[in-house]
Amino acid sequence: MVQPATLEDLIDRARISDTVLAYATGVDRRDWALYRGIFEDEVVFDFETWSGEPARSWPADKWIEAVCATLAPFDATSHMLTNQVIGIEGDEATLTAHMVAVHYFDGETQELGGFYTHRLRRHGDHWKIFRCRLVITWERGDRALFERAAARGPRPRIDVGDQGL
Repeated sequence: MVQPATLEDLIDRARISDTVLAYATGVDRRDWALYRGIFEDEVVFDFETWSGEPARSWPADKWIEAVCATLAPFDATSHMLTNQVIGIEGDEATLTAHMVAVHYFDGETQELGGFYTHRLRRHGDHWKIFRCRLVITWERGDRALFERAAARGPRPRIDVGDQGL
C-alpha cells in the first residue's frame, strides 16, 4: 500500500519536477543561466544511445558550452517531458520522464523520442541534477541537420517574457 504523502513530500516532488522542466525550458529559450542553475558543478551524462559514447563526468560549465554550441544554431527546438515518475530517498531523488525533442532548421525537422532519467540531490530548498541519462527509443529525420545548423552558428536567446522562472 502506498503511504499518504506529507506536505514536505509534495513540496519536494514539485521542486524536483520544476528542476527537470527547467532543463527543457532553458534549452528551448536559450536561457543558459537557467539551464546551468539546475546542475551540480560536476555531472555524469549518459547519452550513449544518441552519441555512441559511454557515460562520462562533465564539469557543468563545459556541458552547457557543448549544448549551447549544438542547439543554439537551430531556428527553434522543442523539448517535451511527460509522464514523470519521481522517487525520493532522503536527500536524493530520481525522476524518469518520457521525452520528445524536435529540432527545427531551415524548414526541416529532426525528432527524437525516448526517456530521460535524472538523479538529483537536495541543496537546501533546491534540487540539482548530478546524473542524467538519455535513452533514445525512436528517431525521425536526418541527423545531418545538426551539422548544417552548426555551420550557421548560434542564434540569439529566445525572449518570451518573464514567466516567473
